[in-house]
Amino acid sequence: MSVATHLGIDLAEYDARIRTFIPHYEEMLAVAGSAVAPRSRLIVDLGIGTGALAARCLKTAPEANIVGIDADAEVLKAAGRRLPGASLVCSQFLRAKIPACDAVVASFALHHVRTRSAKANLYRQIALALRRGGQIINVDCQPAREKHLAQRQFEAWKAHLMRAYSETEAEGYLAAWSQEDVYFPLDVELQLMQGADFAVEVLWRKDAFAVLVGRRR
Repeated sequence: MSVATHLGIDLAEYDARIRTFIPHYEEMLAVAGSAVAPRSRLIVDLGIGTGALAARCLKTAPEANIVGIDADAEVLKAAGRRLPGASLVCSQFLRAKIPACDAVVASFALHHVRTRSAKANLYRQIALALRRGGQIINVDCQPAREKHLAQRQFEAWKAHLMRAYSETEAEGYLAAWSQEDVYFPLDVELQLMQGADFAVEVLWRKDAFAVLVGRRR
């Protein structure tokens, strides 16, 4: 499924519309981009989309080369325009070989991994690809485990959506995404990363969203 189809929008609208869908989007990408080690030489972006996160990483690590992996050939064209010189791979990131690198980053991509075992395996593959001391930086929806807290977090997400859409539209988006995406609770996500031998920190957290960094031991 293309990113535009997944979100129910035209690809040309993506960069503008994503901000109406995701609260704190700019802030999260800024935090994630600034967390990349400045001396990184190769950064792999899983589900690179239009390249927004990778572009921010290059502000911190300007000498880095970017490898972007995405299954959507059309969105890769947009990433290529934003990131001339990047190596772009059209593939599902779960199937692609991750090259040896200094950092692996992902923004609203890993929620497409549907089972704990598959995500645990992905984190192990990332750890194998990273050089010692390398980083995994993940921006995503990682709600609370407590049901009533998670409910409040999704109510806050709905309130954000209703700044641009009707209540019916907002509820429709959340319902559709809940069928297509899997949001593991934050504590589960941390356990999966730690299980792949990452030392993990929560760099940023608000409502259901978080920016996590794991360093390969």
